[in-house]
Amino acid sequence: MASVANAPLNLLKPLNLPRYKPGFGSGFVTTPLRSTINAPFLTAQSSKQSSSPIICFASEKQNSSTDTSSTARIRSEVLTPFRSVRMFFYLAFIASGGLGTLIATTQLIAALTNPSRALDAPEIAKGLGIDICAVSLFAFLYYRENTAKNAQIARLSREENLSNLKLRVDEKRVIPVSSLRGFARLVICAGPASFITESFKFSEPFTEGLVERGVLVVPFATDGNSPSFEFDESEESKDFTSKRKRLWQLNPVIVSEWTNWLDEQKKLAGVSSDSPVYISLRLDGRVRGSGIGYPPWNAFVAQLPPVKGMWSGLLDGFDGRV
Repeated sequence: MASVANAPLNLLKPLNLPRYKPGFGSGFVTTPLRSTINAPFLTAQSSKQSSSPIICFASEKQNSSTDTSSTARIRSEVLTPFRSVRMFFYLAFIASGGLGTLIATTQLIAALTNPSRALDAPEIAKGLGIDICAVSLFAFLYYRENTAKNAQIARLSREENLSNLKLRVDEKRVIPVSSLRGFARLVICAGPASFITESFKFSEPFTEGLVERGVLVVPFATDGNSPSFEFDESEESKDFTSKRKRLWQLNPVIVSEWTNWLDEQKKLAGVSSDSPVYISLRLDGRVRGSGIGYPPWNAFVAQLPPVKGMWSGLLDGFDGRV
């Protein structure tokens, strides 16, 4: 997955962020579970707030993202409805060509061993060559189609795992990632607590634009420490502070599951396990893009359309690749 950060950023003056390396992550589509994203979040009592994930124990282990689920297979069929038909015809052509090759081979052997049929050998060899080429071609097409199918099912299985991960909205509300589909564009910011704190600071100039575009940040500290978020509690900054808290209100629950999912994504992308990364999601839950380093807040604001009521999901698949 590649991040597109080179598009013209003409809405806000770009922030001088550290460079990041695009190309990490994978996409997911989730089952729509309605949730009220406008519910009030936990209000801080002071100007300094610490955000830390909840550590829980699940009675059932989450399936590995490499396991093939029936839901992933069904979604694969929905996304590529004619793939099974193509694969069936490829197998039929392979079987037909294989049978023709077998018959042509026996005829060629008989022609070569019988001088009276020697004149038929060139024609039989020509037919044999055509059969072999046909079998090779359709075998290649079937292999390519099957490889794409397996890769898609594996990706969809990983997407299911991500959609089932839990988030804390406030002290009383814990929801799965899938329940935010159609309501919010999540940005998973994973790294040491210091990295998350810096990302929090870098996002400040773009707070209003990010909130208007339905962006919510999921800070995930991989070093076990709690990032420190400082908010301006003055009366004149009350509205802006409210938006800042809304932007950073989510926290991961059941840290072990988040860690396992993130480590697998890094392994598949060839990224070191200790690298700080970000993963941005679309409104429909698929991964828009990802990269190593700080999230490009300015690019999010420049490329994402604002969330506008009932029409917000109309162009979910065309909301940029950051």
